[in-house]
Amino acid sequence: MENHAFLQQALIYLAAGVIAVPVFKRFGLGSVLGYLVAGMAIGPWGLGLIAESDTVLGFAELGVVFLLFLIGLELEPQRLWQLRRAIFGMGTTQVALTAAAVTVICLSMQQSMAVALVAGMAAAMSSTAIALTLLREKNLHATPGGQASFAVLLFQDLAVIPMLLGVAMLGGTQEEFSWLAIGQAVLLIVLVIVGGRLLLRPALRVIAATRLREVFVGFSLLLVVGIAWLMEAAGLSMALGAFLAGVLLADSEYRHELELDIEPFKGLLLGLFFIAVGMSVELGLFVSSPFLIIALALGVVALKMLVLFPLAQVFGYCKPADAGLFAIALSQVGEFAFVLLTAARPAVPVEAMDMMTAVVAASMLTTPVLMLAYERFVIPFLEKTTDRAPDAIEESRPVIVAGFGRFGQIVTRVLRALGIRATIVDHDPGQIDTVRQFGWKAYYGDATRLDLLAAAGAARARLLVLAIDDPVAALATAKRVRQRFPQLAIVARARGRTDAYEYAALGIPAVREVFDSGLEAAAQALQALGYAPDSTRRIVERFRDYDQQNLRDTAPHRHDMKKLIALNEQGRRDIAELLAAEMRSAPDIDEDDAARDEKRRQEKARPEGL
Repeated sequence: MENHAFLQQALIYLAAGVIAVPVFKRFGLGSVLGYLVAGMAIGPWGLGLIAESDTVLGFAELGVVFLLFLIGLELEPQRLWQLRRAIFGMGTTQVALTAAAVTVICLSMQQSMAVALVAGMAAAMSSTAIALTLLREKNLHATPGGQASFAVLLFQDLAVIPMLLGVAMLGGTQEEFSWLAIGQAVLLIVLVIVGGRLLLRPALRVIAATRLREVFVGFSLLLVVGIAWLMEAAGLSMALGAFLAGVLLADSEYRHELELDIEPFKGLLLGLFFIAVGMSVELGLFVSSPFLIIALALGVVALKMLVLFPLAQVFGYCKPADAGLFAIALSQVGEFAFVLLTAARPAVPVEAMDMMTAVVAASMLTTPVLMLAYERFVIPFLEKTTDRAPDAIEESRPVIVAGFGRFGQIVTRVLRALGIRATIVDHDPGQIDTVRQFGWKAYYGDATRLDLLAAAGAARARLLVLAIDDPVAALATAKRVRQRFPQLAIVARARGRTDAYEYAALGIPAVREVFDSGLEAAAQALQALGYAPDSTRRIVERFRDYDQQNLRDTAPHRHDMKKLIALNEQGRRDIAELLAAEMRSAPDIDEDDAARDEKRRQEKARPEGL
């Protein structure tokens, strides 16, 4: 019966996640909010399908542990050292200011000192799981705002230790959590660092030598869970220990294998963690005191954002977009608040404890919504209000280069080496400022606008190089330029074959940005397989010429999918016949001896004319 109950609960958890997350992702609300709402729906205060969330929450916290381990794998110790100012400077300031502000507000609301201090310490914590998952999901973790968020979250993990000591003192149990415990925790961190350097890599080599995938996966899990357990036994954050283990292995030759092994477990357990958090939300309090809980949760979130936004600017994250991302990512109260509240039960009345728990859970629900609003409304507004006016172009040169990214830079460097002058225009002000530091004379502006191209001398220039990142905008610009400046030759950058078809229909030579690099890779692959350099060069050149001609021939049929598929099938046969002569001198690369002998027999039987 117990097994039956376990399978039933597993079925409910999996079904809740599989149903809720795609729906929320479909509407752009993110997976985190989907998991939280799924947990609220199946929990004891929702449909009551699962009665107890504490057991699964303790297990699902391993998802946060695995997440921090993977983040540690991406950070080498040198990079971590570079973040020391953000970790200790900004982290200390954030925790102190937030805790102090909430404590003062609670005291002004006639709460006891114990309740005020516990509320302040809990509010200073942010959710590592929610913040980092959202940042990584939206590919914002590598931005300055994302890096600042990670640094402060790491400090908060460290701050849990003295906070637990303070909470223990409030409850009169300081003998259970003494300064000796802090010393032991520090000693354990040192042992993990030293032991990791001396023991982990040799152990990984021994395990990898077995060549058994399941053993390596088992050791990966043992490594992360073992260090997390040691940290928890010392009163430290499990996630902190896993992060340290990841940093120690960041430059290891087994880094990628470890990532592949841990990633699936991390995703499943993180989802389970968010479901368990959603189950812990006491909806009964929302029914009895909905306005009070919502007001308190929004008040805490607003207060933290008021602290975080200017703090980011003080520490050098001056761009509003970076400071705003930092403020929203850390605006909620985190899962460590539950740990602090549990430890503070002897000192805090039950009513106040239940209210604070509900406020913490409610604050977690706000972050995915705030992040969505930030992306859709705040970022476009900031970009619009911070746009600078286009630069005045004071020159007229024979070539105009529209777009100065990697593609445009290569073209311009070749022209410059030959003494051919070009007027460079790009829409990214940061890129313009950067290339100017390297001695390039470039102008900021939107090269898709005909008035700007006219100011750049399009009526007198001989060539326009279209190297704009946006393929739709580039094609529309090419069409307008053809009408307005018919004498201006155009060479365009195409993202792929589909774009190249459109340019071919306009009679504009287009360079597919990965075509030549792909051919270069094919040439190196052939030489690595034993083809002679001369044969490799002939094969690549023949393929290039044929493909360019095939592109021109099939462009008129680009909108007829059936015809296009038929032409491409014929093209594959044509290129195979074209390269048939080269196949006769191909080296033996078949691994199977029987296949190699059969190939030789067919070559001898082939008529000489073929």
